[in-house]
Amino acid sequence: MKNIIHINTISELHKFLGLDEPKHPLISIFPYNNENAKATQENFKYSFNFYQISIKGNCPLLITKYGRSTYDFQECSMIFTAPNQVLEYHTDYTTTDGDCWTLVFHSDLIRKSVLSNLIDQYSFFSYQSNEALHLSQEERTTISGIKNKIIKEYENNLDPHSHNLIISNLQLLLNYCLRYYDRQFYTRTTFNKDIVTDFEQVLKEYYSTDQQITRGLPSVKYCADSLHVSPRYLSDLLKKESGKSTQDHIHDFIIEKAKNRLLNSNETASEIAFGLGFEYSQYFSKIFKKKTTMSPKQYRNTMS
Repeated sequence: MKNIIHINTISELHKFLGLDEPKHPLISIFPYNNENAKATQENFKYSFNFYQISIKGNCPLLITKYGRSTYDFQECSMIFTAPNQVLEYHTDYTTTDGDCWTLVFHSDLIRKSVLSNLIDQYSFFSYQSNEALHLSQEERTTISGIKNKIIKEYENNLDPHSHNLIISNLQLLLNYCLRYYDRQFYTRTTFNKDIVTDFEQVLKEYYSTDQQITRGLPSVKYCADSLHVSPRYLSDLLKKESGKSTQDHIHDFIIEKAKNRLLNSNETASEIAFGLGFEYSQYFSKIFKKKTTMSPKQYRNTMS
């Protein structure tokens, strides 16, 4: 079993990879190639105490395992990881060409900025590596241009404007990535619809096998794991397809089953709630009224 290497600061990361001291203590951008990959010597698992953005070109240098999936970077693509996620790197020293670089930044960099309050909106930091962002050449040029501006800011003599300009460009980079992910969701319509269909099947199988009796309501994580995607990716995908989150879809599915039981059985609302996996009947009534504007009793009386 491989030990997890915990790296808390950007200086520690540079030392671990055999790089020179970083020019800025809270943000760094460096090429990832055979030379610093060899510094690791062996395959390893690691956890950073900061955010990471990596871009990969045409060189099959790294295979990253994150969660249950493996991604081999065969295309120009980007992955994003939030602090304290555990990843696994496998190094391949046979290739040296290609434009591979990594941007890392610590939460302290943005702590007093507007970006600190917005960072959770960039949900791709919680995606799995197989949900990478694939870039066109034009998109890649745009991202590289912003990356170079960030490097220029922290490599020059810092002045009173440097901090704000670094953060502004970092936010600009993230906003472009948000746009490109939206483009990717739309251009992968067939793939997305397959996931939506599979998602509905997961819910049907969950109830057809009575898992709700022992496990309770199906969770977002359960559905995502069953589909081999991350919870945030699944929710973002469903929102793009239908305007509703994963949790909304789960509740819609359950309420439809509740409606059928209310109109086709003599069970009480409490019995139906527990039979559907609710721990408390009050919560069932709350969700039912939110979805139908009526209580379970009112619905039965009105529709019978």
